[in-house]
Amino acid sequence: MYIYNVTVNIDDSAHDEWLKWIKEHIPQVLATGKFKEAKLTKVLVEEEMGGQTYSIQYRSYSREALDAYYKEDADKLQADGLKRFADKMLAFRTELQIIDEYTVNFK
Repeated sequence: MYIYNVTVNIDDSAHDEWLKWIKEHIPQVLATGKFKEAKLTKVLVEEEMGGQTYSIQYRSYSREALDAYYKEDADKLQADGLKRFADKMLAFRTELQIIDEYTVNFK
């Protein structure tokens, strides 16, 4: 299993508009059928550059599904954010491979 992680720093002047946009954008990414779920989280760190930082984690169905997303969907979906927030947003992407998962079961 793989997680496609997008970390975004958004300038305070565009924050509210971006937050509204990303909440519409995430379902569009999920609609590609390449991911089973997504989480939007706020990174709790104060950046020297200012702004606010978020992480969006998309859990893919497989390596093949993630590769298909890059090939078929990524450019189009990323272009909208770049067009709207080009100089107000800094984003980088990472891939995480899930090795094992643990949960606590209280009885």
